[in-house]
Amino acid sequence: MRIEIDPAVDFACKLLLGNPEYPDITIHFLNAILRLPAPIVSVEIVNPIVWKEFEADKLSILDILAIDNADRRLNVEVQRTKPTCLPQRLTYYSATQLVDQIGEGDSYRKLRPSIGICILNSVHFSQLAEYHSEFRLRTRSGLELTNCLEIHLLELPKYAPLEDNEPIADPRDQWMYFFRRANGSSVDKLLDRLPDPVFERAVGVLEMISRTPDQRRHYDARLKWELDENTRIQTAFEEGEIKGREEGREEGEIKLIQTLQEILGGPVSDAAVFQGRSLEQLRAMTDELRKKIQRRT
Repeated sequence: MRIEIDPAVDFACKLLLGNPEYPDITIHFLNAILRLPAPIVSVEIVNPIVWKEFEADKLSILDILAIDNADRRLNVEVQRTKPTCLPQRLTYYSATQLVDQIGEGDSYRKLRPSIGICILNSVHFSQLAEYHSEFRLRTRSGLELTNCLEIHLLELPKYAPLEDNEPIADPRDQWMYFFRRANGSSVDKLLDRLPDPVFERAVGVLEMISRTPDQRRHYDARLKWELDENTRIQTAFEEGEIKGREEGREEGEIKLIQTLQEILGGPVSDAAVFQGRSLEQLRAMTDELRKKIQRRT
């Protein structure tokens, strides 16, 4: 039997890692990624799916918010395409979890670490070979200021498993393999590579989504939304290229750059930015923006 559900779709990931019925799956994932000095032994899911509310809001945010036995705040999210301003977004979410812990008059001693984990199905740091990047508040020499803010980025395309069919021993590699290879794999072959019993339960969650009509409908709806969003970006990209060519050389290239900046959702440069730039320089700017859009889709 083959698995028909991709755990890297946010709805599936939410039921997998943000489900109060399966805390052992969440705990295993967190311990595998974070590798803390003292392992996490329990978690409370702060924002489980409430089905009535979810039905009313098809585009609900499907991040996973949890608090562990050491009172750490944990946020897990999966991104199939790279959002605009990803570093700022991850920092904002983790910082918000930190700030929300105290009110007026409270002591800063109450603050517990806020940890963000992003599973990204695209490459953000092409200059790094490692699939796991960890960010903390440290000096250049490595002296840590505080452990209150921590962000982990997992770039799935960078994980290349050995094709030797041997069991995977490293827990972090196990989860990377699961997120990359579960969809379309046979259950037996997947579990041969992932011997920890927690993956039997993880596969069970994916099978449950496939078998349960309402859950399968929500899963398919999220896939359709992703397709529609990618189509919107591609259409806007193509329209921007046509508009740019119609405008002429330098003027057209400037219009194209501004259109691509709009697609990316960032600030749009005004005319003063382009003064004195050659057509070659403008085209180099266009090429860089194209690459950013391609990495998102």
